[in-house]
Amino acid sequence: MSSFALTVKCPSTRGIVAAIAGFLAEQGCNITDSAQFDDLETGNFFMRVSFRSETGATLEALQDAFAAVAEPFAMDWQFHDEAARMKVVIMVSRFGHCLNDLLYRWRIGALPIDIVAVISNHMDYQKLVVNHDIPFHCIKVTKENKPQAEARLMDVVEETGAELIVLARYMQVLSDDLCRKMSGRIINIHHSFLPSFKGANPYKQAFERGVKLIGATSHYVTADLDEGPIIEQDTVRVTHAQSPDDYVSLGRDVEASVLARAVHAHIHNRAFLNGNKTVVFPASPGSYASERMG
Repeated sequence: MSSFALTVKCPSTRGIVAAIAGFLAEQGCNITDSAQFDDLETGNFFMRVSFRSETGATLEALQDAFAAVAEPFAMDWQFHDEAARMKVVIMVSRFGHCLNDLLYRWRIGALPIDIVAVISNHMDYQKLVVNHDIPFHCIKVTKENKPQAEARLMDVVEETGAELIVLARYMQVLSDDLCRKMSGRIINIHHSFLPSFKGANPYKQAFERGVKLIGATSHYVTADLDEGPIIEQDTVRVTHAQSPDDYVSLGRDVEASVLARAVHAHIHNRAFLNGNKTVVFPASPGSYASERMG
């Protein structure tokens, strides 16, 4: 049986859930997981439904038939084949912890994606990436060549058909134009000390202030630097006994796990943009399972 998902965003009103459930039943589909949210402040309704086609209904047939159901509710909707792998470009600079974590999860099948390219402004991780049989592109970025560098980046995205860019500690600011062009399709990770500790050595600044929680934030990239809609966050406790280097190491671990969870939410179509915020539904049963141990 084929497994699909339906994602819906629309104005909140009566009858949406009934219409969707009724349609799927009529099409011979069995719902295996469902999540919904009514945002009372914005009046928006969000829903994600996983289901199996028990009568051989195809994605194309479901899409064609659902249009008539969606129209009265002004739905922004999409069907997804849950077996399909999203094409992803990873970008990295000189900190490799997030890249290594993503590569490991990809290798064991815990992140079911196709990594179609890794782009860096340095050569540090060329051998690592090539050894994984993934194309590596070194695109140097300076103040003088930034437009040309971003044009090369977009060439890679378009040539590979990439649907998502993951900034795995890529230490270059993307232009407003690129952020708009890829809106909702670029995910970033950074420490959660902003805006308190900016600039160089934020962990050292946090140590000097006696911070007791270290965190990380993963968000969609917008023209407002590090202020895009948040997808995932987490923290780890520290004490007076930790050193500045401990802070860095603990921060590195939480950054890697938070970014991986944000990517997982996006590729499984669980994250919805909701103005300056997101709606992120829980993972469906089995979606964290990996194909192998290592």
